Amino acid sequence: MDRIIGIDYGRKRVGVAVSDPLGIFASALDTIPSAKIIEYLKNYTQNNNVVRFVVGYPMNLNGKPSECAQYVDVFLKTLKRQFPHIPVVLEDERFTSQLAMKAMIAGGMKKQDRREKENVDKISAAIILQSYMDNPHD
Repeated sequence: MDRIIGIDYGRKRVGVAVSDPLGIFASALDTIPSAKIIEYLKNYTQNNNVVRFVVGYPMNLNGKPSECAQYVDVFLKTLKRQFPHIPVVLEDERFTSQLAMKAMIAGGMKKQDRREKENVDKISAAIILQSYMDNPHD
């Protein structure tokens, strides 16, 4: 069954989300140390048919890439080199951390759990992926 992977890349940690087989719903999957993300994705793609990676791209309010984009650019090169057969699309990730925090509060997550950056990262990845799936593409 086809899956789309959402990625919220950070210098320390990477949030990962996955679509349902129909590509309608995104679910937070995991938070992985940045140094291990390619290995994690290799293992995941061996057991699942991943048809696309959706990577959150950091933008400023003026629509230009933020300072953090340079790190995502390096990751994107590695991702495309390691998975040349899987398309990579970029999704604006502005405000995803704030949306993730609001979603955790609305979902009744305890304050202690909301403080864990790992939870914010994987929920941000789910928001990035859901945003991509909610918008029509060619």
